[in-house]
Amino acid sequence: MHSRISKATALGSKSLVSDRNVVLSPRRQLDFDCPAHHHFSIVFSVEAQLPTSWECPTCWLTAVRSDGVQAEAEHVAPTRTHWDMLLERRSLAELEVILSERLALLKTGVIGPNAYERIATAEKKKAA
Repeated sequence: MHSRISKATALGSKSLVSDRNVVLSPRRQLDFDCPAHHHFSIVFSVEAQLPTSWECPTCWLTAVRSDGVQAEAEHVAPTRTHWDMLLERRSLAELEVILSERLALLKTGVIGPNAYERIATAEKKKAA
């Protein structure tokens, strides 16, 4: 009975398919150098898009290609600040007018940190 039972050890790790008469696709070996002075090679299909960097299998640092090919610099858009977005909507002349109006309201007490208290007090005095 034991002879008909297959053991689960190494199940799936070995293929029963023979590699005889199998033609592999054309390959290309690409060499990489890591900052920690490790050198290694990776094999790619000739049809594959070749990477410009690869993680070093020894120290996991980012290694670059030995043939000197580097990645193209990515276009990084400058960070738009609140001021930049404001200038997209209004001109400096418009902003100066708005600023002078707001400063006048602030000086008269219509707006500001205690504006709601002043309005409530003024309404109470009118009602009395």
